[in-house]
Amino acid sequence: MNKVELYDLGHAPYRPVWDLQTAIQQRLVDEKMARRKEQKLYKPGDESNDVLLFVEHPHVYTLGKSGDKANMLKGMAELADIDAEFIEIDRGGDITYHGPGQVVGYPIFDMDRHFTDIHKYLRYLEEVIIKTCAEYDIEAGRIDGLTGVWVGDKKICAMGIRCSRWVTMHGFAFNVNVDLSYFNHIVPCGISDKEVTSLQDLLGRKVDPTEVKAHLVTHFQEVFEISISEVDSLPELDNEFSYLVQSDIQAAPH
Repeated sequence: MNKVELYDLGHAPYRPVWDLQTAIQQRLVDEKMARRKEQKLYKPGDESNDVLLFVEHPHVYTLGKSGDKANMLKGMAELADIDAEFIEIDRGGDITYHGPGQVVGYPIFDMDRHFTDIHKYLRYLEEVIIKTCAEYDIEAGRIDGLTGVWVGDKKICAMGIRCSRWVTMHGFAFNVNVDLSYFNHIVPCGISDKEVTSLQDLLGRKVDPTEVKAHLVTHFQEVFEISISEVDSLPELDNEFSYLVQSDIQAAPH
């Protein structure tokens, strides 16, 4: 069974976490390429484990490489009025919002250890969210032709990934207690005829994010058939990203 290291970053700005993902992804790719150069077969324990990051970002809109800037409805100069920023990034998909009250997950998985099928990977991520929603008696599902998880015709979880040498990064944004009004400033995921929702919106109460993350871990293990263990550090966090483990990271570089 593949082992995955879980690290919860708590609250952290978007850009340094993006850089952290890239560094972890590169570490996994480099180790795999070195092994292949030596013509060695993969054995669990010979290389670094896969990583799952949890994080909650301050207000930020991110646009994927296939996205349309026209789906950002608020002018760049106006973003300061809502304490938000706009970042163009290297994942697939269009525009989405990240902010307080959202549980964001970044699986950095070497898919050579699982299966090399990106569509299947996305369906597995969706299944993790669907099963987590079921813990709250919410019937979530898919809509044909659209990535993500939906409750009726409202999206509760957006997804977008990047894959290099079959090592993934980016992931999902699960609306738990998020302020849904921030979605009014974009065309979420470039889909104009659909709305968004959250666990809080559906249940009429705030939901404990720690509990949500525990459910996510349970269903990641079940769906992907992996073993997840929380760790207190990662190689990158001992070096150039050490500021991300400090108790106050508000001064972290953007």
